[in-house]
Amino acid sequence: MNSASSVLVASSSFLYWIRKPSPFKFSKFPSTPSVTPSSPPCYRVVCRGGSPQPASFTDLSFALHDALESTGIDTSHAREARKSFVSQIKKLTDIERETSICINRCVDLGRTSLFIAAEDDSLVSHSSVPLPVDAFLERLDDLSMGYCSHYNSACRSSRENFLESLEKYLYVKKGFRRSTANNQAEPQALDLHSVLTHRSGSAVMLSLIHSEILKMLRLWGLLDFDVEIFFPHDPHGLPRAYDKQKSKESDQPHIMTVQMLLEEILRNLKDAFWPFQRGAADSLFLRAANAANRIDKFNGFEDSGYRLASTKAAQRRLDRGVWTSVHFGDMRRALSACERLILLRTDPKEMRDYSILLYHCGLYEQALKFLKLYQDMKSSSAQNPSTDPVSNLEEDAVKKLIVRLNLIAMEEGWTRPGYVRNYLGNNSEPW
Repeated sequence: MNSASSVLVASSSFLYWIRKPSPFKFSKFPSTPSVTPSSPPCYRVVCRGGSPQPASFTDLSFALHDALESTGIDTSHAREARKSFVSQIKKLTDIERETSICINRCVDLGRTSLFIAAEDDSLVSHSSVPLPVDAFLERLDDLSMGYCSHYNSACRSSRENFLESLEKYLYVKKGFRRSTANNQAEPQALDLHSVLTHRSGSAVMLSLIHSEILKMLRLWGLLDFDVEIFFPHDPHGLPRAYDKQKSKESDQPHIMTVQMLLEEILRNLKDAFWPFQRGAADSLFLRAANAANRIDKFNGFEDSGYRLASTKAAQRRLDRGVWTSVHFGDMRRALSACERLILLRTDPKEMRDYSILLYHCGLYEQALKFLKLYQDMKSSSAQNPSTDPVSNLEEDAVKKLIVRLNLIAMEEGWTRPGYVRNYLGNNSEPW
């Protein structure tokens, strides 16, 4: 059987172990009938099953790529990365969404995360070549293979020793550390390819790397018991593997599912690159809505003047065609994060947040369309009216925005050039 192309049927549930085509690595680790720590063949897991998402999500017409194309920017690599991302999340069944990242099968989480990074890299760099996803997948697999040389009899003495040795390998020998900056000051902590390069990442990225290594070790026969990843919710803790048989009820909030991991990756990007960073409100939507109103609704605070100046500065940058600036977000990456969150079928509020960004871009027709979709989904969910003051402020801002958009449509139409803010031009000035 050819070692570079052989396919092993793993079960009758349409799961296949497919050997990754890296012949030079297989010369070091020849294929044998039994898998041993010294000779782990390199496989990735692919699922042939899974029910597709509803067409209402995957067929939505988003604005970002077309808007960039209209300004002369080539988005072919970004579109291809988005297409690959969608092809992965289409495999998500309801069961798979709630499955732990340590045992999921249908979606290749490492590959999906790299497709997210590949799209954003193309949007920002305008490179003529795409991000080499396969090369970074090899780097991720190299981490798993590297542990084999670290593996010894002491690691096999107990489950605790095994997991402790893996932890030391990742955080001590390989030097991975958690970044405490979940913002634009350290954006490399939010993209998997950068984390693999710089070895500094967010908690969700370190959890992903840890879980991918565990899955490969299980495939090679080095791991024969159930493991979970403890995802830290504090600012400094590191993700750690633990024996699932010894889990406690208090561990439940720290278990990361497939859906939660993908949402966390995209929401980190959305939060970091939201163009309206300043404001007393915790709600990103309210910050952008206040910027649209050109007033500071939180003028009772000491720094309200600074926030008002920041809001107006953000508006002026968009009016002049500047889409990004230091500490003030990046409209392209915020839009792309929103679009992918909508595709992932998360909170309907993602449509609302997406619409306010479209409004700031002068894309009023699309903004109204997604606002109406948000209202339709919200009304169909039959939730009780919220008593949260912030939610009430958000809903009030939604109603006002819809009124404003309807007035624009009636009085000026959607295509009046004076309304369109050319934030998607080729202006590269930083402020």
